[in-house]
Amino acid sequence: MARGESPEMIRASIEETRRELTFSVNDLRSKVTNWRGQLVRNRKAALIGAAVAGFVVGGGVAATVSIISGRR
Repeated sequence: MARGESPEMIRASIEETRRELTFSVNDLRSKVTNWRGQLVRNRKAALIGAAVAGFVVGGGVAATVSIISGRR
């Protein structure tokens, strides 16, 4: 607590912080809960990303197995 601040000033500061947090939480909630809509709007990009990720993971698994088994 800063010196010289009255209890009323501290309460006002707390209330302002509370309002800002409420706004931020509501904004974040609307963005997070709308992931299905974002997926529908960006279906092509999501499918391409999933395919690339699968290819990379599959190649990594295959490379790891070949290293472990001693095949080249």
